[in-house]
Amino acid sequence: MTVGPLGVSVLSKLRMEITVIKKLAILCAVALTVLTISMRLFSSARHNANNPGPQSADLAYVVAGPGMIEPVSENIKVGSEMSGKLKSVNVEEGDSIRAGQVLAVLENDDYRAELASFAAEVQAKEATLRKVVNGSRAQERSEALAGVRAVESVVKNAQAELQRRQELYESGVISREELDHYTREYDVAKEEYQEKSDRYSLVNTATREEDVAFARADVQLAQAHLGEAQAKYDKTFIKSPINGIVLRKHHRNGESVSNSATTPDPVLTIGNTEMLRVRVDIDESDVNKVRMGQKAWVTADAFGKQKFSGHVVRIGELLGPKTIRTDEPTERVDRKFLEVLVELDPAANLPVGLRVDTFILSGCEQSAALR
Repeated sequence: MTVGPLGVSVLSKLRMEITVIKKLAILCAVALTVLTISMRLFSSARHNANNPGPQSADLAYVVAGPGMIEPVSENIKVGSEMSGKLKSVNVEEGDSIRAGQVLAVLENDDYRAELASFAAEVQAKEATLRKVVNGSRAQERSEALAGVRAVESVVKNAQAELQRRQELYESGVISREELDHYTREYDVAKEEYQEKSDRYSLVNTATREEDVAFARADVQLAQAHLGEAQAKYDKTFIKSPINGIVLRKHHRNGESVSNSATTPDPVLTIGNTEMLRVRVDIDESDVNKVRMGQKAWVTADAFGKQKFSGHVVRIGELLGPKTIRTDEPTERVDRKFLEVLVELDPAANLPVGLRVDTFILSGCEQSAALR
């Protein structure tokens, strides 16, 4: 087909218009892309402004994990070493306590009576020991000697009478029966003399070493019984091992408590809250980022955007299951976690047991967060 000069002119204009349209389309696409990127940046800025947490201004990377507030002493559950009924619980929740203070007392009348009985037994055994060591008194020795001398005179008289009766019997003056009578009197006198002599020897002879040892052993046995009774009695008084406050009161006056290794039955939970710590669960994928002394801070829903600073003071040696639950639907419990302790600065005033979010700074991020 042949195109005239007029057709060539129209075709050229059409091609120019198509080129312009293509350029306009490209410009529109570029403008739309720029607008989309701007909107996304604006949305991200608004999200960062409304959501506190590890911002780029603070640090680009943190080790984060859920934590729980606890006293520097940890929670100490104070119970009884013996089963029994509580006579009195002397403190209430929130009370300040000191080390050695009696927090509660068990019923202990029977233990007190047993203690008094063994104390009296010790006194009796000690008196016996003194008697054995000191030996007989001078009065006892004099009395025993007098008895020997008195019987000695009787023996001599009986012997003289027996000799005279023997001569009369041989002369045929007296009967055999009368001689036998004086013979028995002489034998009885000799036996009494021997008994008195043995008695005098006993009270006049020094105490034997084995008698002293036996008496001392008796005293030691009585003292052991007394010590056992004292230990039982002392265990009825439940004392505080630390200075701190009462966090929880589990039992009241008149309630029974048990001492069981399988089922703990604490009377009170106490702790030293002069310094607070956070026990943090760190995911196993982040354990290589945690070091002693690293700076950290925690937040809690109850305190909004407020941050409480601290530093790492202890790192666990063994990974285990998650111990602090956040109750979030997306929470993972199928991984291993490492327990880390963060000590908060003294200005932190948080309730014990509060769940917090913990952020631990590592390496260069610490200096960035401090600027």
